[in-house]
Amino acid sequence: MSLSPALEARFEALTESQIEAWLDIEKSAYSHPWTHTNLMDSIRSGYNCQGLWGGDELIGYFVAMLGVEETHLLNLTVAPSHQGQGWAKLMLEALALWSRGKGAHWLWLEVRASNARALSVYAAHGFRRVGDRKNYYPLATGKREDAIVMSLPL
Repeated sequence: MSLSPALEARFEALTESQIEAWLDIEKSAYSHPWTHTNLMDSIRSGYNCQGLWGGDELIGYFVAMLGVEETHLLNLTVAPSHQGQGWAKLMLEALALWSRGKGAHWLWLEVRASNARALSVYAAHGFRRVGDRKNYYPLATGKREDAIVMSLPL
């Protein structure tokens, strides 16, 4: 897995004017994407909403909430056309750096139990499974799926 040499990427705080690009990726990446309201609320709540841009193209993004000596990763998504190129790892490194700078000692997240790709990325980055949340995520069938809770000491 290596970063695409053709793209020069930059991080930029996501704004309300960029929500459509954000929503396009959400809808293409997830069966239950975040909504326009979820994204607006994240920006308005002051969460760290960072877009990873290659030129004018949104490659991916993360949304994180700072707590007392910890950061909770709420969403990390790479556009399907850019997956498998190392962008998630880059975003996790940027998030860890930002979190340390804010005094956080831990990163926390939840991930679908069935999301093998994300579980692999997080484990390779040093996250460890610390628990489960039963019936956390909705499924298309109307049922629910468990979340795996992971943490990373900073």
